[in-house]
Amino acid sequence: MSRSEPSSEATEVRVSKGRRLAAIGAVLAIAALVAACGGGGAATIGSGGLKVATGPVVHGGTATMAWVAATPNFIFPLPPATNEDGYNANLTLGLWPSLAYIGDGGQSIVNPQESLFSSLRYSDADKVITMVLKPWKWSDGVPITSRDFTFTYDLLKAEYSDWINYVQGTFPTDVTGVLTPNAHTVVIDLNRSYNPAFYTDDVLSEIPLLPQHAWDKTSASGKVGNMDETTAGAKAVWGFLQTEGGDIATFASNPLWQVVDGPWKLAKFVSGDGYYAWVPNKNYSGPDKPLLSEYVAEPFTSDTAELDTLRSGISLDVAQLPLNDIGQLGTIESEGYSVAQQAVPGVAAIIPNLDNASVGPLLRQLYIRQALEDLIDRKQIVAKVYDGYADPGNGPVPLSSGQWVSPLEKTGGPYPYSPSAAIAVLKAHGLTVVPNGVSTCLRPGSGAADCGAGIRTGEPLALQLLYSSGSTPYDQQSAAIQSSEDLAGVKVTLKSEPFNTLTATVGTCTASKHPASTCGWQLVYFGYDLVSLYPSSDGFFDTGGVNNQGGYSNPEMDTLINETKYSSSASAFYAYEDYAARQLPWLWLPQETDINVYKSNLAGFTPVNPFSGSLNPEVWYYAKHGS
Repeated sequence: MSRSEPSSEATEVRVSKGRRLAAIGAVLAIAALVAACGGGGAATIGSGGLKVATGPVVHGGTATMAWVAATPNFIFPLPPATNEDGYNANLTLGLWPSLAYIGDGGQSIVNPQESLFSSLRYSDADKVITMVLKPWKWSDGVPITSRDFTFTYDLLKAEYSDWINYVQGTFPTDVTGVLTPNAHTVVIDLNRSYNPAFYTDDVLSEIPLLPQHAWDKTSASGKVGNMDETTAGAKAVWGFLQTEGGDIATFASNPLWQVVDGPWKLAKFVSGDGYYAWVPNKNYSGPDKPLLSEYVAEPFTSDTAELDTLRSGISLDVAQLPLNDIGQLGTIESEGYSVAQQAVPGVAAIIPNLDNASVGPLLRQLYIRQALEDLIDRKQIVAKVYDGYADPGNGPVPLSSGQWVSPLEKTGGPYPYSPSAAIAVLKAHGLTVVPNGVSTCLRPGSGAADCGAGIRTGEPLALQLLYSSGSTPYDQQSAAIQSSEDLAGVKVTLKSEPFNTLTATVGTCTASKHPASTCGWQLVYFGYDLVSLYPSSDGFFDTGGVNNQGGYSNPEMDTLINETKYSSSASAFYAYEDYAARQLPWLWLPQETDINVYKSNLAGFTPVNPFSGSLNPEVWYYAKHGS
């Protein structure tokens, strides 16, 4: 899964894409739930109430949406494991949808109209999936067939370890065979029984279909064949598509990327800043054919620059308002905008690098991570930084995930803010605690009352926190954390860098592999990671998980995560959730709610689609003025 940051939500590549909420009232109900569970919150925003554009449909028009610090850098819809840029999914979402589309109107279910299959059946104790593809077409008029699925499967089977969405032990390595009895039917044999909810919501929602008739080649001038049917050929095709997919200057001109099955085609991409434009795919077979003539993604370097443009009321049709600017809502509404609030189905956290050469021994100690979490005043951050509009960040599952939120998380999580608890746990493990100074190890060793393995006498509890620049709330939150950590003598230094710089330089580190070039980081805050309809960890906390950047490894966690994939019981999910909340593979933080503003005559924008970052312009249209 790729990462995202506030004010410019990206779909994650891991995330299931769907509409979570039926109406703004449901969003506000979640805000009330957050408040009741210790996150603060406000009942209404703006002038109150949702203004829904009505009137005759205006065919055509351009909708321009603001994105802050958002620069996609890869277009092939199977990004490599090394590319953590969540904004790539923003670019490709409308071009190549996934097999399973999550969200039907305001319902959190698989959308039968938007999904690429007409039927999906699990059999043989949920070890066999029979999928019938819809008789849709690619943008060049060629029918979509089961051969497109086997092409996608062959590429991933050969190069799964280089795919950002690979979840350890699942597709494609759990597939023992694929049959295609006809042009539209695919039968997938799995090596074990799965929880169908997990497999549909977390696996099939990540797999697009690729056009075999256009992409099964190894060079731009080469002929299309059946290269994928051998491992060597599949690797060669993968390498070619990966190279082309990273050539930013040719995103809009490369004929490969003009063959799509989604509602949109890419018409323009500016490599310098990430500006891009979609135009309708005139051969789109799905139900929501675009009524707009163009969708434009307009990048901004900071939320301040975005707000200045928004206040002019001229060039932006959709934007997300930074919560520190909530006082500007009146002015913005007077410029002809409506407001919609959206709870983000994501988890915000600081990732500790447990294999950092210098501070790894400190961060590997659970008591150190407990102290760090005890010192994060999440309630204050929700109230002061996010003005009450945030999930409280009680653990690995956001409160918007409904039935999957455990009683522990609903009641505030295992680590409420408590400087006294932090000081006590540090002292209990042999540290000399110096509030407003720097605490140090007094009693080295591996005993229960010692500092821990690899920690030297006098070693200071001093850490650097990297975080994404360009967001005022990020700056404020990081400063608040720095200040509260100081209460137990934890010296935190701050360094902000552009989001794309972080994703390019912060590597995945393990005990056996932690090069200084990409594993010198200590603590990092990208923003948030989106969860799917079934919010399992998907490779984040399991040993060797492709998204496990901090190197967390725990056999019990591995077992509990696997149970969420195989079992459909809530108790199995809660066991994983609560264990993760207590073990702190990440340091939990609040996740801000999105405040969307959109032109009052732009219909179809609501109900908002949190899993796609509100990015469903195929259902937007302008309503005729005066109607």
